[in-house]
Amino acid sequence: MTDPGAFILANTAIKAPPLVPEIRLHLADEVMPLWHATEASLARDGLPPPYWAFAWPGGQALARFILDRPESVRGKRVWDIGAGGGLAAIAALKSGAASVTAFEIDPFAIAAITLNGVVNDAIPRVDPRDVLATAVAGDADLILTGDMCYERPLADSLIAFLRRRAARGVEILLGDPGRAYLPQEALEPVASFAVPTSLDLEDRTMRITAVYRWSAHRAGADEAL
Repeated sequence: MTDPGAFILANTAIKAPPLVPEIRLHLADEVMPLWHATEASLARDGLPPPYWAFAWPGGQALARFILDRPESVRGKRVWDIGAGGGLAAIAALKSGAASVTAFEIDPFAIAAITLNGVVNDAIPRVDPRDVLATAVAGDADLILTGDMCYERPLADSLIAFLRRRAARGVEILLGDPGRAYLPQEALEPVASFAVPTSLDLEDRTMRITAVYRWSAHRAGADEAL
């Protein structure tokens, strides 16, 4: 298997996402060359596409919200679900979270989180387990998740997981630009941002992206136990 860290260093450049200039990440300069390189060299290993190499709108909005409102994470145990390159997790650490665990199953994303943490002097703890399908001991005060509602199976698993955690009293913040399977009925918008995007990744050059708070009352979380 290609070494994840070496692959990231060879195929990305360090730069700041447009909405979050305070944080620098290893990001792809161009979308298609990295995608093709991934397909050519990594497909045989059954690895997912390189989502970790891009700062998606939901993650940018979530990170911007956290940096603008550090009291939202200060002193809290934070979990970042489907952390990608770790943008929201790093924002939480820089804003004073007591601890941050980034859950990611892709070994390349795991390597990216650590490399990005080093660049920003804020390295989250990484947990490679599929937290949506595996019982994980302990709990968080706050769960973050960004841009994970783009396909139904993943969204269904995520929603079921968030519903269970909300029923335990865990606070949840979710960043999303209006993906198809976003559970609108369970969410309360708390902020909105215009996020510049690439036409290689999105169908427009700007996406209005919201940060939502999970509403246990609206979601009927008590019925999930």
